[in-house]
Amino acid sequence: MNTLKEISKIEDRNVISFLETVDVHTGKRIIVAQFDSLIEAPNWTRDGKRLIYNSLGRIYSFDIATKEVVVIDSDYAHHCNNDHVLSPDNSHIAVSHHTQEDGQSRIYIFPMEGGNPRLITPMAPSYLHGWSPDGKTLAYCAERNGQYDIYTIPVDGGVEVRLTDSPGLDDGPEYSPDGKYIWFNSVRTGLMQVWRMNADGSGPLQMTCDDSNNWFPYVSPDGETVAYISYQAGDVDPGDHPPNKNVEIRVMSSAGGEFRTLVQLFGGQGTLNVNSWSPDGKQLAFVSYQLKERNT
Repeated sequence: MNTLKEISKIEDRNVISFLETVDVHTGKRIIVAQFDSLIEAPNWTRDGKRLIYNSLGRIYSFDIATKEVVVIDSDYAHHCNNDHVLSPDNSHIAVSHHTQEDGQSRIYIFPMEGGNPRLITPMAPSYLHGWSPDGKTLAYCAERNGQYDIYTIPVDGGVEVRLTDSPGLDDGPEYSPDGKYIWFNSVRTGLMQVWRMNADGSGPLQMTCDDSNNWFPYVSPDGETVAYISYQAGDVDPGDHPPNKNVEIRVMSSAGGEFRTLVQLFGGQGTLNVNSWSPDGKQLAFVSYQLKERNT
């Protein structure tokens, strides 16, 4: 969650970015591409052929086979952060764009092949995270009256619905593939932990309870597995997910229970901010980083 000024600072991070995939069963990692600048948050397209990521405020399409990179035209929405989601049919992309008038994040939708953005959330700040499987609803984190909670809104715009009201930050709402649940992360019990609630906001249930700060749960296409990113408890404030940290990507059953560490890496902010499951549920895409040596 950043202002336009903070986004510019993040984009200036002196890093090399590694776009990677990992097999969720074997743990085998593959570096798909290396970039001499900051890239973040890969979405996998439904056909399994491309990865969508953000860099320097723009949204890009990366062809896995040919390594071709194409900027997706988003007209005036060129201050996009790492909260972007593809529609279930992959015809459109929704983004969180920091508007020029106040630098605050608002949600927009434009065609996957590029085109004019359409404003969805006039109120700000609003940070996108989930798109319902039926394509009708967006889920997002928003600050209203000093409190960050989970909201939903129709994709055609309209009245937003507040789903959480517990003190402290609630973030990262993501629909389960059947649309029954929204997964999210919350600090309501102290550390940041993974939670699940019914899609209407009822029945919140804590799904992780450990000594880490766990962020951004994403459910596999078959609904069986949840991937999320974890920070060491003493390494960050529970309500923050900064870059340049040693973190883990973990997986667990969507029914709860013990987690398994899939990847250990240097990253954090930008590594796994969006749903990065491959369409066949066999791989995750993510970004790891390496700090550049500064000339002294």
